[in-house]
Amino acid sequence: MKISLKNAFIFIVLIGLFFSSCANKKELIYLQGIDNQKSYDGSLRYEIKLQSDDLLSIVVSAENAEVTIPFNLPQVQGNVGTTAMTGRTFLIDNDGFIDYPVLGKVKLGGLTRTEATKKLTEMITNYITDPSVNVRILNYKISVLGEVAKPGNYQINGERITVLEALSLAGDIGIYGKRKNILVIHDDEGKKTYTRLDITDPDILNSPSYYLAQNDIVIVETNKTKLNGSVIGPNISLWLTSASVLLTLLIFLKN
Repeated sequence: MKISLKNAFIFIVLIGLFFSSCANKKELIYLQGIDNQKSYDGSLRYEIKLQSDDLLSIVVSAENAEVTIPFNLPQVQGNVGTTAMTGRTFLIDNDGFIDYPVLGKVKLGGLTRTEATKKLTEMITNYITDPSVNVRILNYKISVLGEVAKPGNYQINGERITVLEALSLAGDIGIYGKRKNILVIHDDEGKKTYTRLDITDPDILNSPSYYLAQNDIVIVETNKTKLNGSVIGPNISLWLTSASVLLTLLIFLKN
């Protein structure tokens, strides 16, 4: 069958559109079909667990402020003759313990913040009537890498963060990012676990992996459109344009 120059031109244009087309719309929309879902499990309550190398701020208060002073002794930093008073912080060691004033060694590793607060409150009650204990993690951070606008490490000020919130901090996923196969790497006391998440599926809201723990790493992989483009070559559009111009010229000369 004889193919005219005009048909060849149309064919090349279609090929160009194919390679330059964006990702499928269904691959870009988050939480697809969520309007058709009746409800989600609101009882799913997530709290991160304290672990080694967590830096904690612990503040004890009571009706009589003077009795809390031994538990809130500030740290002194600096050389002889030049000291600076800083807020009290506690680093959880490799065995899960902190060295706390008056109480000595206290194991908090493996507990949630709520559990750690309850444990400290019960121990301090032996010395203070009706103490109030506030525990915060100061070095809670996560990392977002791959096909996002702003990859990097992010300090988290709250007590928890979801994978969608983490992606938002990183400027969202680019058009070439895989939304159906996001990798989350979790480090639990040196043991690495790996989870794949599909953020186009609304069922992700009920997944325990929807919430990120401290030091979690989120990786957004590159989709096939961009990978295929890199294999074919970055100059594919230039080649197609040149071929189109050449065919246009041949059609013009033939007519």
